[in-house]
Amino acid sequence: MHRLRTTVARLRPLTAAQAALKPRLSAEEPGFRTFRPARRPSASVAAEPFLNGTSSNYVEEMYDAWMENPRNVHKSWDIFFRNVNAGAPPGLAYQSPPALSGTTPGRADVQMAAAARPDVEKLVKDHLAVQSLIREYQVRGHHVAKLDPLGIGCVDLDDAPCAVGFQKVGSYGLSESDMDKMFRLPATTFIGGTDGALPLREIIHRLETAYCQHIGVEFMFINDVDKCQWIRQKFETPGLMRLGLEEKRTLLARMIRSTRFEEFLHRKWSSEKRFGLEGCESLVPALKTIIDVSSQSGVDNVVIGMPHRGRLNVLANVIRKELEQIFCQFESKLEATDEGSGDVKYHLGMYHRRTNRVSGRQITMSLMANPSHLEAVDPVVQGKTKAEQFYSGDTEGKRVMSILLHGDAAFAGQGVVYETFHLSDLPSYTTHGTVHVVVNNQIGFTTDPRMARSSAYPTDVARVVNAPVFHVNADDPEAVAYVCQVAAQWRNTFYKDVVVDLVCYRRNGHNEMDEPMFTQPLMYKKIKKQKGVLKKFAEKLVAEGVVTPQEYEEEVAQYDKICEEAYTRSKDEKILHIKHWLDSPWPGFFTLEGQPKCMRCPSTGIKEEALLHIGNVAASVPERDFTIHGGLSRILKGRADMVSRRVCDWALGEYMAFGSLLKEGIHVRLSGQDVERGTFSHRHHVLHDQNVDKRICVPMNRLSADQAPYTVCNSSLSEYGVLGFELGFAMANPNALVLWEAQFGDFHNTAQCIIDQFISSGQAKWVRQNGIVLLLPHGMEGLGPEHSSARPERFLQMCNDDPDVFPTLIEDFEVRQLYDCNWIVVNCSTPANYFHVLRRQILLPFRKPLVIFTPKSLLRHPEAKSGFDDMLPGSHFLRLIPDDGPAAAGPEQVKRVVFCCGKIYYELIRERKDRGMDDSVAVIRVEQVSPFPFDLVKVETDRYMNADLLWCQEEHKNQGYYNYVRPRIRTTTGRTRPVWYAGRGSAAAPATGNKQTHLMELQLFLETAFNLEGFSGRL
Repeated sequence: MHRLRTTVARLRPLTAAQAALKPRLSAEEPGFRTFRPARRPSASVAAEPFLNGTSSNYVEEMYDAWMENPRNVHKSWDIFFRNVNAGAPPGLAYQSPPALSGTTPGRADVQMAAAARPDVEKLVKDHLAVQSLIREYQVRGHHVAKLDPLGIGCVDLDDAPCAVGFQKVGSYGLSESDMDKMFRLPATTFIGGTDGALPLREIIHRLETAYCQHIGVEFMFINDVDKCQWIRQKFETPGLMRLGLEEKRTLLARMIRSTRFEEFLHRKWSSEKRFGLEGCESLVPALKTIIDVSSQSGVDNVVIGMPHRGRLNVLANVIRKELEQIFCQFESKLEATDEGSGDVKYHLGMYHRRTNRVSGRQITMSLMANPSHLEAVDPVVQGKTKAEQFYSGDTEGKRVMSILLHGDAAFAGQGVVYETFHLSDLPSYTTHGTVHVVVNNQIGFTTDPRMARSSAYPTDVARVVNAPVFHVNADDPEAVAYVCQVAAQWRNTFYKDVVVDLVCYRRNGHNEMDEPMFTQPLMYKKIKKQKGVLKKFAEKLVAEGVVTPQEYEEEVAQYDKICEEAYTRSKDEKILHIKHWLDSPWPGFFTLEGQPKCMRCPSTGIKEEALLHIGNVAASVPERDFTIHGGLSRILKGRADMVSRRVCDWALGEYMAFGSLLKEGIHVRLSGQDVERGTFSHRHHVLHDQNVDKRICVPMNRLSADQAPYTVCNSSLSEYGVLGFELGFAMANPNALVLWEAQFGDFHNTAQCIIDQFISSGQAKWVRQNGIVLLLPHGMEGLGPEHSSARPERFLQMCNDDPDVFPTLIEDFEVRQLYDCNWIVVNCSTPANYFHVLRRQILLPFRKPLVIFTPKSLLRHPEAKSGFDDMLPGSHFLRLIPDDGPAAAGPEQVKRVVFCCGKIYYELIRERKDRGMDDSVAVIRVEQVSPFPFDLVKVETDRYMNADLLWCQEEHKNQGYYNYVRPRIRTTTGRTRPVWYAGRGSAAAPATGNKQTHLMELQLFLETAFNLEGFSGRL
């Protein structure tokens, strides 16, 4: 090998430095030649097969002889060594000996071959440079695209300079002299169309047209080559972005409707807030284009969520709400006839089914009602979309899709956007792609983008799920229409999310009454000079000969007439019907007038055969050769033992409720963090094979052949997004039990927006019922301030019943009370009551949200069990469980009545037994805290007329239930008897972090509860 390296080293030409040190040989000296420095060959030694082994010895000897005199070697060796020294690789330097009649290659031939080599290398370098230039356009062309209609540039890209354009070719080693040279195009671009090569000047021109005009495409971060190629083909293929004549005329008609609608509202109600679309009128044709293309692809149901800006325009011109119904919302003298409080017009939703004029197919569109809390509706829309897909058997999202509209500041600023994106590809939450449309005002209320986000674009959050982002200048309706076509095609090709960023402006302030010049004076000076997009577009089409000025004016006059006629009809409206704005109707569930078909609830018990069957399934592994964990084997064995003894614990009671509903055809969906196993390892609804990865078994889906499907799914670590999703899922079908379980009850506070704005008040605002169930683990277990309290006081504070009015006790009072409430709050103390309340949720003739404070230690408490007799036909949910011991047998001897709910009951009866006070203290459980069971509490207070009344709770006095139940118990007694308190004192934190302090507090308030003289002499 040493000899080989030596040979090759000697074969390599000298460098300039080496040549300067080496004595120059003169050509006049006999037997010697002048050696010019030549480029070192780049071929690898390993690539020259004849330069290894003993061959190298021979080559070296021939080289030494040739160095002395070229005539010492054969002519072929002479040519070989000359070519090597001229720069040719050793492997290519050999030439066959010349024919006898041929001529000998001279030095000029060798020099020509060597001179040609640098040209080839430059050609390769230039082609690589052109490929880099093409890639630079694909990656960063959007940085220099003309996206801002105002030309002020609110996107900060200083940290990412973009080397594109005719003036920047020098950055790639190219020069002006290369502009007209032909270059072969790589397979990663479609700018050539049918041509495989183009001059550099034309390459740059086509790239500028594709990536640097009114459309900016962000997609090169996507880690899927096929998807990147798909996008390149859509935007690079020459001529593909041109709209046809009819498409332009349709686009103009839609722009006229969008623009003239806002102008009409401004003329009629100039001092009313309406959150108009001025500055982004192209949103309406954008949405209609997405819907048209999707309808042509087979979509027949579109669920839409959006903020308030432009909502009335979308209702009128996309959903096609009757104009007079919109206009009458501006009339302040209308009388509201529906129950509830209603909402402002720019929060209302709508449901409509009509024929799409482009596809000729029927399509259903739902615009979801939403609060002012921006982006809160996002997961709700996704949940409703998922439910529509589920119940229609659309497992791939080919028939049902969602469209979400966003503002630029909210899209970047609201965390629920990120939470919703991360649901997009989860198996139990995916909606198979959403089209997101950002109305990019380049301002948030009064806040500039540089203060509103840290990223360059407001859409950068979408990159986390590889969603392509199509930025487009909203003042170019044709570009908007094309981008929306591509976005819809993307969604219906790959079934993944996509974002359209409509870069626009807001002609007015945050609303029509707001003055934006206070904070953005220069921007709004520019806006005041800005010509309207409709006017610019109409002038362009007239210049192109697409329409005549007369045709344009006639189209405008025709829509103005439609608005005027609708305005005239709206004056005849005397009554405001909020139910006409319902976004999720339930056909057949209510009467035609929207009322419950009855006011009765049947028994929630089931036959013993069903209990035994469900219990046996719960205790089994209905899958062959399936190995479960040893600890789980013991749990299943324990379940089988309980079934044989006709009793059930909390987990089995839940199993009975779910299983019985499934057997009756009711879909059950349980979602939340770790719900498959259960936070406290009690549920185990999904079994895992210990030997086969990802092999699972869900026994609940093996109950019977004709059962409804059971969905149990661990969610992402999100409360806001997931609870919103499940709320939306529950909107689609009243005949389904949809439950969300918090990992711990206090985690619901990160979803407080959904609870406050949708669940608590949704029916009052939008006449929209919902039967979602919240399972919130709650209880003071001495484990610290976190995970102790599910904050029942917050839910009770939002209940709509009056604490100072004793209700009229009419027939079916229990059901009517439920119908009048805004939600139901319970804390069950027995598995049977938990079983009944879950079943009652479905058997009621209407739907209300149900909040259940579920136990932790009671899951395995030996006394917290129920017999099958409490779950048989004829049994029902007990709103209040009276004392059934010695105290009830002699009520006149009872000195104190202790009302309580939940886990504390078991502490109280243990303490009562230890003190031997079973006959002097009655302990009564209020299982349904709200709506408050006035009728049943009155029965108990009347029974124990000689007793003190006391409320006992384990929560602190300013928390828990006390402040809710105390005035209601007082109302029950006509305010003639005080209601004393036993529990922890007021505190800021829900619980102590010290175990010893926890036990001491418990003992102190138990002492208070059973000290019959403790309140003597107090008023």
